Amino acid sequence: MSTSELPAAAQRALAEAEERRRLADLVERPVELGGRKGPEPVRYGDWEKKGLAIDF
Repeated sequence: MSTSELPAAAQRALAEAEERRRLADLVERPVELGGRKGPEPVRYGDWEKKGLAIDF
């Protein structure tokens, strides 16, 4: 199903999400000092350090 086949509300929602992603890329974030390397653990549900996994 292409985007043009979606209902108008779904097309608006996709456009709004794209705009939020674009604006999020413009935000200047502070550099994390001493943080973990790799993907953000909170976003992916588990925190692993030295072989121990802690589930939030």
